[in-house]
Amino acid sequence: MAKRQIILDTETTGIDVKDGHRIIEIGCVEMVNRRLTGNNFHVYVNPQREIEDEAIGVHGITNEFLHDKPLFKDIADEFFDYIKGGELVIHNAPFDIGHMDNEFSILWRDWSQTADFCHVVDTLVMARDKHPGQKNTLDALCRRYEIDNSHRSLHGALLDSEILADVYLQMTGGQVAMDLANQRLNANANADAAAQLKERNLRVVAATAKELEQHEARIDIIEEKGGTSLWRSLQ
Repeated sequence: MAKRQIILDTETTGIDVKDGHRIIEIGCVEMVNRRLTGNNFHVYVNPQREIEDEAIGVHGITNEFLHDKPLFKDIADEFFDYIKGGELVIHNAPFDIGHMDNEFSILWRDWSQTADFCHVVDTLVMARDKHPGQKNTLDALCRRYEIDNSHRSLHGALLDSEILADVYLQMTGGQVAMDLANQRLNANANADAAAQLKERNLRVVAATAKELEQHEARIDIIEEKGGTSLWRSLQ
């Protein structure tokens, strides 16, 4: 059965939902069986409140930019249908899930929690287990796994999701899977080459007694000069 994963990130007006902070951007990248599908979800949201200056300094999204954007209630159904049943891959999941639950609960009184509809994977927890005692921010993980994020001067939900997808694949053995695929290709190529050689019925030419004598004499000279003979060590 195909495994559908959604790498997700949000940007908000501030940190804590208890202070009335809201989601202003959602970015999602879809993977099926560890392959990016291009079926992404990205939207800006009018939070109906002011964005903190500190938050603007992080993501660069201004109140003026969001003035004509849809409200969360306008995109909630589409967003829920997109994530429902998938595995959400999020860096520092409690933050994003907390804001998502807050938005859905404001809109739908009978809302329970996102975890009832989606399995959630926190890559920050994974990174801390894998690299204890080290910095495990998204930028730090990019440096550790040699992932180019030079185009990331500010945080952005869709861009961060795309980068996190690369990090997640590396953390969970993406490169190993690639190497195994190459090994299978090489093995098949070698088998084909061997089959072709066999079909050609190539003639085997054995060395004459004189050629073998000359070969042994040459090895004697090498050993007399302090060299070693791999040929004789194999005999």
